[in-house]
Parts: sequence; structure tokens; C-alpha cells
Amino acid sequence: MAAVLPTLFLSHGAPTLSLDPGATGAFWQKLAQELPRPGAVLCVSAHWMSEEPLVSAPERNETIHDFYGFPEPLYRMSYPAPGAPALAERVAGLLAGAGIANGIDRSRGLDHGAWVPLRLMYPAADIPTIQLSIQPDRDALWHDRLGAALAPLRSDGVLVLASGGAVHNLRGLARQGGPVPAWAQEFDEWLAAALAEGRKAELLDWRARAPHAREAQPTPDHFLPLFVALGAAGAGARGERLFQGFTLGSLSMAAFRFA
Repeated sequence: MAAVLPTLFLSHGAPTLSLDPGATGAFWQKLAQELPRPGAVLCVSAHWMSEEPLVSAPERNETIHDFYGFPEPLYRMSYPAPGAPALAERVAGLLAGAGIANGIDRSRGLDHGAWVPLRLMYPAADIPTIQLSIQPDRDALWHDRLGAALAPLRSDGVLVLASGGAVHNLRGLARQGGPVPAWAQEFDEWLAAALAEGRKAELLDWRARAPHAREAQPTPDHFLPLFVALGAAGAGARGERLFQGFTLGSLSMAAFRFA
């Protein structure tokens, strides 16, 4: 019988983390070693957006280099994990059963929000992996509902891995490094406390109730995957911060486990 897996939210940072993993990459590697080995991965990445939920279902994943102006070696990296068409059909069925219209994309591969962490966590690229898109025009409650529909996957040995950024304001980055701004630190700490204490109503209303919400998340795309992971962990789930830290000044690399 497959182990019941937690769900995860990882802040994936810049693609260059694949070249210089640092403390974040070391944490990802350790995390994968500590978790039960999943039979498959469902990744919810900030970098796949659509009007309605889409599930990827290729036989084998192409590696999408969805970034520009980075060092050339990044564009040679690949993560050819097998796809999981049968799992994609199951995900589509679970969403439909919850009254959520959705579709299947049989050609889409893995964007860097998926393959950057997975390449360090499971470097053999031998775990079947699919993705689920987010809907940036929908709110946190919608994404929590998506996650709730997927909760049965945890008992089937599927790792629901959400990938985005706990604090993600590209205009607020310090490209040469520097101290963490107070607004970024305060939002990061509010998030960790609200998740640990199960303050779900506050989390779902984060734009109005979180400190410095507009500065920490000018657009919601890197934050919405967190709510899918939270919803998939089941009613009453809480989040434990497993890793914290900042890069480029204000870019949070926080990671959370939900159960």
C-alpha cells in the first residue's frame, strides 16, 4: 500500500539555482531523501497559466526553457521524466467530479517551475510527472478548491508539489544582493505563522489581511500554487515551514509541508 504523502510548496527562485544550488538546493535534495518515494508527481507551477484548469499528459516530458537572458548552460539542461497519461485522466476526473471544468494537454512538457526543483530532488528523472495549470484570474479560494478535489491522490502515492514564491516581487529585487527589506520579512513571517496556526480564513483573504500583500505579491501567480497544496492536504491542514531564507534581497525561498 502506498504511503500517504504530505503536500509541498517550494519557492523555486531563479532558474540559475540549477547551476548553483546552494543551501536551497541542498535542502531540496535532503527533503526528497526524507520523503517516501512517490509513485508519481503532480506539479502545480506558477509558470503554467490558463483560463480553465489544464492537466498535462505527454508520454514523455519535454523540458521547457521558459526564460530569457540566462547563462547558456541552462538551455542545455533537460529533465526527461516520463509522463503519466493515466494519472492525468484521473486528475481530470477528480476535478470534474468536484464540478470543475477542465481539459487535458497531451503535448505540454515541464516548465522551469517544475524541473528546476525536481532535477535536484529526483535527478534520475525516473518518476512519472505531470502538471496542473493555475488560473491567475481566480482567487485563493478557487485554488484551494482545486486542491481539495485532488486530496485522494495523496493515498495513491502521488506527490502534490506546488512551486512558486512565498515572496515574489521582481521589481523589488536587489540584483547585487543586500539586506532583506522589512516588507518582505514581515510578509514571509505572517505566512509562516498563519499556516502553522491554521488561520485559513485569513490566508484565503490574504490580499486584504496580510501585511504588505501588494508589495510581496504584485501579481498572484507565484502565490496561488500554495493554495492548491494547502487544499490537497485536506480539511484542517496546517503548514510547517521546512526552509527559510532570501536571495537577491527580497526573493523568499521558503518551503512548506502540509498535512
